[in-house]
Amino acid sequence: MPNTSDTPVYVTDALIAEDIDAYLTQHEKKSLLRFITCGSVDDGKSTLIGRLLYDSKMIFEDQLAALEADSKRVGTQGQEIDFALLVDGLAAEREQGITIDVAYRFFTTEKRKFIVADTPGHEQYTRNMVTGASTADLAVILIDARKGVLTQTRRHSFLAHLLGIRHIVLAVNKMDLVGYDKAVFDRITLAYRAFASEIGITSFTAIPISGFKGDNITGLSANTPWFKGPALIEHLENVEVGSAADEAKPFRMPVQWVNRPNLDFRGFSGQLASGTVKPGDAVRILPSGKTTSVSRIVTLDGDLPEAVAGQSVTLTLADEVDCSRGDVIAATDAPPEAADQFEATLVWMADEAMIPGRAYWLKLATQSVSATVQAPKYEINVNTLDHLAAKTLDLNGIGVVELSTDKPVVFEAYADNHSLGGFILIDKLTNATVAAGMLHFSLRRAQNVHWQATDIDRDMRANLKNQRPALLWFTGLSGSGKSTIANLVEKKLHRMNRHSFLLDGDNVRHGLNRDLGFTEADRIENIRRVGEVAKLMTDAGLIVITAFISPFKAERDMVRSMLPEGEFLEIFIDTPLAEAEKRDVKGLYKKARAGQLKNFTGIDSPYEAPGAPEIRIDTTAMSPEEAADLIIDRLLG
Repeated sequence: MPNTSDTPVYVTDALIAEDIDAYLTQHEKKSLLRFITCGSVDDGKSTLIGRLLYDSKMIFEDQLAALEADSKRVGTQGQEIDFALLVDGLAAEREQGITIDVAYRFFTTEKRKFIVADTPGHEQYTRNMVTGASTADLAVILIDARKGVLTQTRRHSFLAHLLGIRHIVLAVNKMDLVGYDKAVFDRITLAYRAFASEIGITSFTAIPISGFKGDNITGLSANTPWFKGPALIEHLENVEVGSAADEAKPFRMPVQWVNRPNLDFRGFSGQLASGTVKPGDAVRILPSGKTTSVSRIVTLDGDLPEAVAGQSVTLTLADEVDCSRGDVIAATDAPPEAADQFEATLVWMADEAMIPGRAYWLKLATQSVSATVQAPKYEINVNTLDHLAAKTLDLNGIGVVELSTDKPVVFEAYADNHSLGGFILIDKLTNATVAAGMLHFSLRRAQNVHWQATDIDRDMRANLKNQRPALLWFTGLSGSGKSTIANLVEKKLHRMNRHSFLLDGDNVRHGLNRDLGFTEADRIENIRRVGEVAKLMTDAGLIVITAFISPFKAERDMVRSMLPEGEFLEIFIDTPLAEAEKRDVKGLYKKARAGQLKNFTGIDSPYEAPGAPEIRIDTTAMSPEEAADLIIDRLLG
């Protein structure tokens, strides 16, 4: 139908106008390539993406909306889209700050569909590059022909290889600005090859291009007669992708959710991370180890005779086995491991440095557990690849670490299975993603150390003492009155013939924790050790009382998670800073104000007050005796 309106129409494929159903069927059968563009600042990533969109003759709704806003520059019906306008639009996004995040673009050619992630080049946004690379099949590493291989080129190449991207394109851009000089291209390719071999990249495809002029994008350019190909689009269309390698691996499916619409149906839904599965196949549920077999493979379009890696399906099982979100259904004869201690490579993505010993949420596939990370074994210098000693990791730092989880995690090495080997860390307080990691292997000590069951359990020990175990966790500023009230509570319990033990912050530092200072990392380790000791004491049936500043919510929550429900009582001794400083029995505030005492809570180190403690004591309105009586009543009531 002819266009009679003033709005331009872009007919990029005659089949759309003739038979939309046939067009959709044709494109549905095309393979999909996910790739990223990355490199240093101003190396031409947005220009290259603009050229790809322009030359592919396929502009989607987000580009159309911007282009149609200026129809005068676009022209009348039948004219091609102005490439300069498209590039201007992408540049405008960058100026507005949009491309500090990952910008995804969609286009297609006759042979293949594409999703390209435009990742920022600035070093402070390296974490966003990791986000884009995590799902990519191929990375286009751009290099400005005038500048050569830069630090960010190395960093992005290292991360792309680390994240398991097998296909690398070295796009030497802006060749028009160096006169299409073959010597420049060869020199850059040689320098990159030397670095790539050091980090384990065994092959890559180098292409001299000009994103602005279009050289070697969709076809070979007359300006580079010395280059024999392939052009960039040709390479992207023909590079091998797909799940053939994943399908050849043993079957694994992390359970996303349990699907039970009625009492007669119970299915387990998720995406196959690897392998294939058919009805009748024997499977194992991990980490429990229970075995059964697959009855049906259910989808919205009906049952399947087989499911392969990458497909999302619902499995029904022959037996009523215990299986829930976070479990992994796997081949019986080749199950993955489950462990709670690992070595991993960690890419730190938060502005605040990593705090060794702090508990973070770890998400791996559909599993979510609490995890602590130890100080790095070493940090990796992306320029020299040297292993550097480090106590922590700062923004964009890459290091090898050991970490432990509060319960076993079903996993495989990232090199073997990205779904069961890749994880993220999330800050428990802010819910911000702070790191991405790749598991190497479980630690041998995790396999060699097993819990020894004893005949006398914690209930029997508590019954002998005629009491219920509990941990009274006093928290508050220095000078708030924690130790005074805790001491009174223990005296009153003693007079009532209750078996208790008081762990005081200062006393513990004379022995168990004498090796720890007052840095944030040391404070976290201080609380972890005390928590473990307190847990053992409650196992003995005792009422344990602790008096520690314990300034960080994450560590108090870590100790809470060690104990059974209801046994941890957080007691917030709520004393204003001015009042605590006025008391200053030990003279610590005076020293801190004078700069003689560093990392002092309330002065130059933060205190995170409890949001919902079991007991709150306002020492400006209640005497220590009254506070102790209130705590005893709540404990024994």
